[in-house]
Amino acid sequence: MPTLNAVTTIPAADSAAALAHFAASFGFETDCADVAAALASDTPGFVLLDVRSPALFAQGHVPGAVNLPHGKIVASRLADYPLETLFVTYCAGPHCNGAARGALRLAQLGRPVKLMIGGVTGWQDEGFTLVRAEPAGH
Repeated sequence: MPTLNAVTTIPAADSAAALAHFAASFGFETDCADVAAALASDTPGFVLLDVRSPALFAQGHVPGAVNLPHGKIVASRLADYPLETLFVTYCAGPHCNGAARGALRLAQLGRPVKLMIGGVTGWQDEGFTLVRAEPAGH
């Protein structure tokens, strides 16, 4: 008789369902290590959006990120980017839903988007460093 607990009470999905679920998840998200490797190349193939406030962005952000708070993601702010531009959003970390809010807004605007799981917390946990924004006029 199998042991029942919080893990085993609900059986695991069958392999076909698990395959579909986990394969699909890569269409929605990426991780910090993959973002770092792509950013280290000459052509990462996406725009990394830090969707936190300008003040938090200035305190430390992923190198190469563009600051666009999720509440300010509107069509006019994206006009300089071709429609097929892939955006990758991130926020403070797993305790924050700002990246998902930003991704939702981008999807509502018909833009390709993925979320960088882990956010700033994950970035630092992976051993990557943040950069500070330069003060205005420098």
